[in-house]
Amino acid sequence: MNKSIGFIGGGRVTKILLQGFTNKNVKFRKIVVTDTNPEVLVNLKKQFPEVEASEAKVAASQDIVFIALHPPVVMDTLELIKNDVKAETIVISLAPKINLSKLSIKLGHVKNLARLIPNATSYINEGYNPVTFAPGFDNSKKQELTEILSTLGTTFEVSEEKLESYAILSAMLPTYFWFQWRELAEIGGKIGLSDDESKKSIYETIIASLELMYKSGLSATEVIDLIPVKPIGEHEQQITEIYKTKLIGLFEKIKP
Repeated sequence: MNKSIGFIGGGRVTKILLQGFTNKNVKFRKIVVTDTNPEVLVNLKKQFPEVEASEAKVAASQDIVFIALHPPVVMDTLELIKNDVKAETIVISLAPKINLSKLSIKLGHVKNLARLIPNATSYINEGYNPVTFAPGFDNSKKQELTEILSTLGTTFEVSEEKLESYAILSAMLPTYFWFQWRELAEIGGKIGLSDDESKKSIYETIIASLELMYKSGLSATEVIDLIPVKPIGEHEQQITEIYKTKLIGLFEKIKP
């Protein structure tokens, strides 16, 4: 691919995207990454030797630029690099909360603005990544960008007001369960299963359980009723309340 790519921020999400591109052998003419923490760039180059670590203005001057920053620092950073971003550049923000209107305050000369809610599963090219485009986004460049992003997994266009909802129910969703699966695997070892046996049992059963819940034609109540013994049933109300309080509260914080 005869396109250069820049990342403003070299943290976790940049590593996820670069690994996804590497897995699918997506090549760029140049990959430039900037970060305020030199150690982050050193570690990134160990994993991706082709990465060029440079200052922000260099990363911002590439053909495609990802804004891979946390919301509180996005606007101040855009103020610093706005004159280095070319009018024809494709700019994709990966942050929640900062909507296209706010991005346009700093990048008013750039019509090819997009927002993407990335997913950690893009690391293995199984991401579920909603994207929204500014109204003036060039159609040919939209197709070009969509083809690139689709190598990371399922990429689909949504209205902007739904992005933060997907941040809660897609991007952050694995964190609600990963620690539980790790704990269950440890319990498996304590009750007589090998590590491989525990992991296979958890994996296969979770996949099948999702299929049963969403593809069996049964209602959620009917599915839940299939197993009469519920070892942690007495704590369900407490867990449900945690979900409602924490996740809806977080959504209120990250929505524009």
